[in-house]
Amino acid sequence: MSNFPFLSVLTVAPLVGALVVAFLPRHRPELAKQVAFAWSLLVLVLSVVMWVSFNAGGDRFQFRESYSWIPNWGVSFTFAADGIALVMLMLIAVLVPLVILASWHDAESSKRSVPVYFALLLVLECTMIGVFAAADVFLFYVFFEVMLVPMYFLIGSYGGHQRQYAAVKFFLYSLVGGLFMLAAVIGLWVVGGKTFDWQALSQVDISTGTERWLFLGFFLAFAIKAPFFPFHTWLPDAGGAAPAGAAALLVGVLDKVGTFGILRYCLPLFPEASKWFAPWALALGVIGIVYAALLAVGQNDLKRLVSYTSIAHFGFIGVGIFAFTTQAGTGAVLYMLNHGLATGLLFLVVGMLIARRGSALISDFGGAGKLVPVLAGVLFFAGLASLALPGTAPFISEFLVLIGTFTVNKPVAVIATLGIILAAAYVLWMVQRTTQGTLNPALTEVDGMRKDLNLREKFVVAPLIALIVLLGFYPKPVTDVINPAVQATMDDIGRTDPAPSVGGTVQEAAK
Repeated sequence: MSNFPFLSVLTVAPLVGALVVAFLPRHRPELAKQVAFAWSLLVLVLSVVMWVSFNAGGDRFQFRESYSWIPNWGVSFTFAADGIALVMLMLIAVLVPLVILASWHDAESSKRSVPVYFALLLVLECTMIGVFAAADVFLFYVFFEVMLVPMYFLIGSYGGHQRQYAAVKFFLYSLVGGLFMLAAVIGLWVVGGKTFDWQALSQVDISTGTERWLFLGFFLAFAIKAPFFPFHTWLPDAGGAAPAGAAALLVGVLDKVGTFGILRYCLPLFPEASKWFAPWALALGVIGIVYAALLAVGQNDLKRLVSYTSIAHFGFIGVGIFAFTTQAGTGAVLYMLNHGLATGLLFLVVGMLIARRGSALISDFGGAGKLVPVLAGVLFFAGLASLALPGTAPFISEFLVLIGTFTVNKPVAVIATLGIILAAAYVLWMVQRTTQGTLNPALTEVDGMRKDLNLREKFVVAPLIALIVLLGFYPKPVTDVINPAVQATMDDIGRTDPAPSVGGTVQEAAK
C-alpha cells in the first residue's frame, strides 16, 4: 500500500463528499447528515490504513506524490508526510466524524441550510488535510488561505451571539498573517532558485539578514494562526461565537497549523534565524501561558473560557518547540495531538450543556450534575484532561515539554509550571460553578436540562475518552512515529540534547 496515493485521495475525497452533500435536497436534512457522516468515516478508514502503512524507521517523508501545476513558477501539487504530519492527519480523521455526529441538530437550530452546513464541514476537512500534507510551499500557502473560507461561513452563518463580528475578526487576523507569509513565500522563491519544493529549499544557503526577514514573515503568520500572545485576541471571539463542533475543529486542528508551520517551515528552512529569535519566542510562550490562564479564571462564558485555556496550552507548545531539545519537541508535537483530543472533547461537551440550557453563561448553571449526572461526569473528565491530570494523555506531553525545557532553560520551565497551578484553578472552578453545589432552581424549569446524554452523544464522547486514557498510559505507538521527525528537525537546526542519557530515560518513561 506504500505506493497508493493516500494523501491526494484523502485531500480530494472530502471535497467530493462536500459537493454531493451540498446538492442534496434541503427538505431531506437527515440524508445530508448521513451522507456527510459516511463520507467522513471513509476518510477515517483510509487514514487508518495510511497509518498502518507508515514505516516509522523509514524515510523521513513518505507517501510522496508530485504533479506538475505551474511549471514556469516551479509550482507543483506535491504531497508528503513525516511523523508530525501523519499524527495531525489522524487527528483530523478522528475528530471530523465525531464533530458531524455532535453537530446533528446545530444547523437546524440556526434555521439555515442543513446540507450546506455539513458540506462546509467536509470542505474544511479537505483544506485541513491539504495544509498538513503539502510538501510544496506555494501549495501549503494556498491551503493555508483557503482554509479560512469554510470556517468563516461556519462562524458567520451558523454561529451564536456576535457571530458576524467574530467571523470577520477571525478572517481579517488570519488574512493579515497570510499577507506576511505571502511576502515571505515570494522572497523565498527568489532566493531559493525559483522553486517552491520543500526539499530543494531546505538545502538553500540564505544570507543571515535575508533569513531573519523571511523567518519573521512566516513566524508572524503562524503566531497569529496558533495563536500566540499577543496575537490571540481573535480566538476567544471566534471560539465563543462558533457552533460547538466548528469550535472544536478550530481549536483542535486549525490552530495547530500555526505550530505545525513553525516545525515544518520556520525551523528547517531558517535554522539560524530560528535560533536567533528563540528567546523572544520563549518569552511569548511563557507570557501566553500565565496571561491566558489568568484571563480564563475570570470568564463567565463557557466557550470563551475554553478558548483562553487553549491559548495557554499553545504557550506550552511554543515553549516545547523553541527549547530545541528532542524531549521538548516530542512533547510539543504530542501536545498538539493531545490538546486536540482533550479540548475537542471539552468544547463538544460544553456545546451539549449550552444546547440544553440555552445559555453559555456559567452563572446560569449551578448544580447541573443533579439533573444530568453523566454529562456532568464527562465534563469533569474533559476538564481534568485539559489540566493534564496524570493518567490522561495531555500529562505526558506537558511533562515532556517541561522536562525537556528544564535541561536548557530552567527559568522558562519554572515560570511555565505556574500554568499547571492556574489550570487547576480555572478548570475546577468552572466545573464547580456549573455542575456542583446547590441546584439552580431555574434549571428545573428548562426541559433540556432534564435530558442526560443520549446514545448519539455517548458515541461522540466515548472514542475521545478512550483515546485520552489510552495515550495517557501508553503513548508509545504515537511517540515512535513522532520521534524520528522531531530528531530530523533538531538536526536541521544543528541542535543536540545537552544530556542524552537523561533524555533517553525521559523518552523511555514516556513510552
